[in-house]
Amino acid sequence: MKKIMAILALGLALTGCKKEHAKSAELVEPAAFYTAVKQDGVQVIDVRTPEEYNSGHIANAVNIDINENDFAQRLDSLDKDKAVYVYCRSGGRSAKAVDMLKAKSFTNIIELNGGIEAWQKAEKPVEN
Repeated sequence: MKKIMAILALGLALTGCKKEHAKSAELVEPAAFYTAVKQDGVQVIDVRTPEEYNSGHIANAVNIDINENDFAQRLDSLDKDKAVYVYCRSGGRSAKAVDMLKAKSFTNIIELNGGIEAWQKAEKPVEN
């Protein structure tokens, strides 16, 4: 009986960890990202360089260049209680940003799958 209880407890612990991890970050397609970022008060960060950002970005996105020395500090200006929507050019830098946001205890992170390249391919609007 003790073995059964121990196995059940272990199973619940592992399942609970998986669910928590799944909540911390979500990779979404452009259509879902577009719908979400149109809402008022969302936090959208573009982690590309300023030059890339100025060549076209998602409306209301704030440019926080992941390559800058103060990137981690600038993440501290975001509200941890609100969702953070993050993207880059194709997905590599935003994946790194997601890891950094997780390390800073952000719990609701939404990453644009394929970055702004996928966004533009899906014919979603950009601002200059």
